[in-house]
Amino acid sequence: MRLSRARIAPVDPAALTEDQRASLAPFGDRGPIFNIFLTLAHAPKALTAFLGWGNYVLSRRNQLGVREREIAILRTGFLCRSGYEFAQHVVIGKQVGLTDAEVAAIKAGPAGATWSEADRALLRAADELHRDQFVTDATWTELGRHFDERQCMDLVFTIGQYTQVSMMLNTFGVQLDDGLELDPDLDGR
Repeated sequence: MRLSRARIAPVDPAALTEDQRASLAPFGDRGPIFNIFLTLAHAPKALTAFLGWGNYVLSRRNQLGVREREIAILRTGFLCRSGYEFAQHVVIGKQVGLTDAEVAAIKAGPAGATWSEADRALLRAADELHRDQFVTDATWTELGRHFDERQCMDLVFTIGQYTQVSMMLNTFGVQLDDGLELDPDLDGR
């Protein structure tokens, strides 16, 4: 975590404005709303737009497989040093089959572990986009050996989305939700 306390505190669910209530309506009665969404509710119209794009990235409309998507998100969150993002997606990644060893290897990047060539290409793309905001020809070619054009586009969309999310989380100081554990490698306090 970059900050030990929120710069922008989550809104109080008991004291929502009409616009905030409308922006949070998609969460219905599914239980507690995550701190990220309660924080972004300070800008309800932005939250509504954000949810539209975010829902695409996390849906089956995203042609990238869920395991591959989570590898890309976790690597991006780790590179952005977003403790909140990484913690949330460790849970999701494990739900879609990532192991503790794979989560640890994601932190090491494409040179770590015994990644498949496809997984190594995903990690390399995340690293290049983080470093240069560009995927090199060599990595793009390697991605094309394992993924179709639409999946490659969705990979870039996913990494871009989670770079933005990480920037917001880090800057606004969004704190971990109950039940999440901060990865010790991301404890920058």
